[in-house]
Amino acid sequence: MRALIRSRRKAARHDPAPSRWAYRLQRFMLTPGYRLGLRIVLPAAICFGAVHFYMADEMRRDAVVSTLYDWKHRFETMPQFMVQVMEVTGASPVTEEDIREVAELDLPRSSFDIDLPGLKTSIESLPSVAEAALQLRDGGELRVRITERLPVAIWRGRAGLDLVDPEGVVTGAVHKRLDRPDLPLLAGAGDPAAIPEALAIIAAAQPIRDRLRGLERIGERRWDVVLDRDQRIMLPEKKPVQALERVLALDEAQELLARDLVAVDMRLASRPTLRMSEGAVTEWRRIQDMLQTAKAGN
Repeated sequence: MRALIRSRRKAARHDPAPSRWAYRLQRFMLTPGYRLGLRIVLPAAICFGAVHFYMADEMRRDAVVSTLYDWKHRFETMPQFMVQVMEVTGASPVTEEDIREVAELDLPRSSFDIDLPGLKTSIESLPSVAEAALQLRDGGELRVRITERLPVAIWRGRAGLDLVDPEGVVTGAVHKRLDRPDLPLLAGAGDPAAIPEALAIIAAAQPIRDRLRGLERIGERRWDVVLDRDQRIMLPEKKPVQALERVLALDEAQELLARDLVAVDMRLASRPTLRMSEGAVTEWRRIQDMLQTAKAGN
């Protein structure tokens, strides 16, 4: 009996079941928060502490920064990232020179050092450039494709001689009229917004293109068509194109502009007026005097 009691006490001392606290500790270690902290938070804290301890020294910190900068510089200056040449297409020689001047690119240069949006804005700020498209191409080429504003007339304003496009936008300047003899001259003070109307008048004047010298803005409200031989066609403020077409129709039927006239005044549509030259008036009076003398003799 005593032997049986001893064996039971011995078996009780070697019971493998965990105690209550051991069981709670095992349950705690199996919680998601503890596993997250053990796997991620603790290693991260150790790494952060090690890095903080290492970077606390200024010399080591400068060495790390210098190494990273050197790696970055080597990567950005690899041959495949270097821009060797800038090609400009769609621009006249003068505009291309202005583009290269405003770009200020010292090539070769890494493509990482080129601000394409800023460069595009700078190029499009040129008066002669309507739109610009920039593209980095293989082989170290920066291609700049330009849509240029084409001047269609010379505007003589208060500031001098300016080139203007069909929308009245100033695209540049010229020093003298003979620099662009192929373009008509628009003279007189006024708003460049009136230029589209002037261009419509020039388009209607194609039958007398060879005689056309330009247009003059009068009183900032209407146009005079200036021809060779010091002739003028004085157009009204409203519907100037239609008035010019009437004059051209008369010229085609009766060779009106071939006569010795100073001006054709169309400001009053209901009553066009012809202004003769002084020589023509003198000759007309002479003929009238001859006719009156001949009548008196009869």
